[in-house]
Amino acid sequence: MALKQIFFTMGLAFFSTHSLGAQTAQKLASIKGTQITGVTVSDTGDVFVNAPTWRNGVEFAVAKISDTGHFDAYPNKQLNSCVASARVSDDCFLAVQSVVAHKDKLYVLDTRNPQFKGVKDSPRIFVINLEMNKLESVLTLSSSAYHSDSYINDLRVDDKTNRIYMTDSGHAGLVIYNLDDNSSYRILDNHPFTRAETSTLNIAGKLFTNTVHSDGLALDSQHDTVYFHALSGYTLYAIKTDDIKPISNDKIASKVRKVATTGAPDGLIYHDGILYLADLEKQLVQYLTPDFTLHTLVDGDAVNWADTFSIHNVSLYYTNSKIQDAGSDVSQMEFEVYKVALPSR
Repeated sequence: MALKQIFFTMGLAFFSTHSLGAQTAQKLASIKGTQITGVTVSDTGDVFVNAPTWRNGVEFAVAKISDTGHFDAYPNKQLNSCVASARVSDDCFLAVQSVVAHKDKLYVLDTRNPQFKGVKDSPRIFVINLEMNKLESVLTLSSSAYHSDSYINDLRVDDKTNRIYMTDSGHAGLVIYNLDDNSSYRILDNHPFTRAETSTLNIAGKLFTNTVHSDGLALDSQHDTVYFHALSGYTLYAIKTDDIKPISNDKIASKVRKVATTGAPDGLIYHDGILYLADLEKQLVQYLTPDFTLHTLVDGDAVNWADTFSIHNVSLYYTNSKIQDAGSDVSQMEFEVYKVALPSR
């Protein structure tokens, strides 16, 4: 059996940690006063970020980073016009948590839950055509796919099944959107596999007491496997995409595998046989190899709540959202986007 196959077919692994020497991350861009969480890089190398509506006066929901390092509202100012005042409108972003570039499209995940005060209307995905820089469609979740306290957090696009997988960090569970018929549903709703495992994290000596459920999400499209992880937790889970169906929790749970015990992550992504993940408490960017060895990719001052990962042209991109340090006023804080070379194979 190939090493990569062992990675997802075995059960819970008690991995060893090993360091090949952390690499130096390059600061790609930074912005003052706007807390960014998500980052994604298109096939052409364009870098996009998002800023969640966690407080009043947010400058933009989605931005493209220019060659000079400026953050320009994307795809236009009109679609970003609602976030500063948290105005609910069908024709603009309200509370964007993540952005994912996939082929020639940018998928913008709007929680519709500004400032965690409850879902205002159906969470949705704005699909933007990257070649034309225009809104192409809006994918709206059905009422059975979310709860009033949902905070739909991350997404991955699966071309094989023509589905979009999402995590819900507000009301534990995974959400699936079927692009064939525009239907949507939940699995593992409020299940131990998607619920937080702890109420407190120690982020490099600073206590974080917000409970965050299923958050990190990764797709291994070669082996048809979805990985997921609660932010407030230490267990990495996996499920085969063929087993994802709108059936009972008990039936779905029997298909879930515990892959490994890890640090508490936010960012999570799978690429070429390796799973990249953050360890928030130790302020590290790490990667788990198919032999279940955990390596450190980046440490030190370049990591401060590594939030979201994207991979392009043998580099890993990530944001520092500094959530443990950010209060109601972030006007004097700086938030960065970093890139680092992938480990040699």
